[in-house]
Amino acid sequence: MSPASPVEAGSLVDVRDLVVDFPVGDGHVRAVDGVGFTLEAGQALGIVGESGSGKSTVAYGLLGLHRGTGARIGGTVRVAGVDAVTAEGAELRRLRGGLAAMVFQDPLSALDPYYAVGDQIAEVVRVHRDVSRRAARARAVEVLDRVGIPDAARRSRSRPHEFSGGMRQRVLIAMALACEPRLIVADEPTTALDVTVQAQVLDLLHELRAETGAGLVLVTHDLGVVAGSVDRVLVMKDGRAVEHGPVTEVLGAPREPYTRALLSAVPRVDAPGAPSEPAKPSEPTGDVLLEATDLRREFASRGGLGRRAAPVTAVDGVSLTVRAGETLGVVGESGSGKTTLGRMLVRLLEPTGGRLHYRGRDIGALGDKELRPLRRELQMVFQDPVSSLNPRRSIGESVADPLRINGETDERRIRARVGELLERVGLDPDWYHRYPHEFSGGQRQRVGIARALAPEPRLIVCDEPVSALDVTTQAQVVELLGELQRDLGLALVFIAHDLAVVRQVSDRVAVMRAGRIVEQGDAATVYDSPQHAYTKGLLAAVPVLDPAEAAARRHARLASAGA
Repeated sequence: MSPASPVEAGSLVDVRDLVVDFPVGDGHVRAVDGVGFTLEAGQALGIVGESGSGKSTVAYGLLGLHRGTGARIGGTVRVAGVDAVTAEGAELRRLRGGLAAMVFQDPLSALDPYYAVGDQIAEVVRVHRDVSRRAARARAVEVLDRVGIPDAARRSRSRPHEFSGGMRQRVLIAMALACEPRLIVADEPTTALDVTVQAQVLDLLHELRAETGAGLVLVTHDLGVVAGSVDRVLVMKDGRAVEHGPVTEVLGAPREPYTRALLSAVPRVDAPGAPSEPAKPSEPTGDVLLEATDLRREFASRGGLGRRAAPVTAVDGVSLTVRAGETLGVVGESGSGKTTLGRMLVRLLEPTGGRLHYRGRDIGALGDKELRPLRRELQMVFQDPVSSLNPRRSIGESVADPLRINGETDERRIRARVGELLERVGLDPDWYHRYPHEFSGGQRQRVGIARALAPEPRLIVCDEPVSALDVTTQAQVVELLGELQRDLGLALVFIAHDLAVVRQVSDRVAVMRAGRIVEQGDAATVYDSPQHAYTKGLLAAVPVLDPAEAAARRHARLASAGA
């Protein structure tokens, strides 16, 4: 792949006094207020901040993606000499994909599910270059191969659903590279990825930047991601830039209280427990509440032409215990079986084999009727509150559902109990009649927790409850779960791919790989003295806040991959 050509004059990116107002009702809401920065060819800028800070709005402005949305845009945004605010027609098309390209957060939303990924990349090439279909297809295979898609020629004929999450993100990067842009804008490209895949994607972006000379704007709420990936950092809050400088200075000696607060909220694998609290105890003393022995779960699968294939084993002989009042953390890469295990523990899935005892009773083979009295004691908080909450029902009604299912008929008591639950998780009881779309991600997760608390459970399985939240909101939800556990004596199973969060909340940790537990023990032992090579690899991939250490780890990973 040839290096990007130099910019004719000035900086690759020059943003001055950018203002973006979005229409809301009869007026407008200011999302970005007077942001400015420059970026030179080959440099990388990280834009960080909480959800709603305006960071993605700035990123979209670099490609003129707010055009036609009703947004009012002021200031100047120049990318490779093109004014993204005023460009029209052919010049705007040349900017989007030709001069600058976007890597979106969610590949499933950004890719067309009906078309092969190679065809989608080839279409981008033909839009920006006067080439034949065969040449465009060859270019698609070339960039898929460059981003590490194995057997690129064959896989170019696959559709998005046939790839893993990390491979889909590589496809998006390949699409961005197709026309050799001078600028790559990556909006939260690693949010939903486990630590090893996240490290691979970030390493790939670093290699591509070094190889092509392209600039990179990396938008993220994870400060660990920017530490090893960018040269400079722009910190945003409420639409404004509150701090801007070299990554070593911003992360090493932040000037602004807001930046310091963001850094203090970042969980760390080498610092168990919240900053103001002691580490979790390593020897829980509660009675065994739940015990799984040799638990298995298989799923039927089909081969070509609808033929039945061998079943897929998602959980393969897992044994563990959960004691009253403790938190068991479950970590592992995507596809390791964590979620399937969690659903079996609360009997949302029936085990294929093994035994599952709750309070001494074998519940693994119980039917729905026999399980019904126990359902209220075993609850689950799901990863995506948008999917788990009915958009057509108010949040109050969603929280009330478990109460009605368990036989409560007095509407006054239901309303009072829902109000107590909403208040308990930090929400206003008067919001009973509001709908999920009216809440932020962190607030929706609080609604999910309130719903899980409604039937007064003894054990809650939390499946990736903070994976899509910014660090401060993440810290608030983690703190809330800790408070509820202490006040109500709950047992928690905390499933996550973020090893730092799991260390912060867990008494004991189980590490899963390919459906099996490869290592488990108290949190301090597993994290400080890991025995299994897989656990060591996971810990080595966790982002760190020291840019020098992050660079050293990346160098070691790349050297190991090239060996």
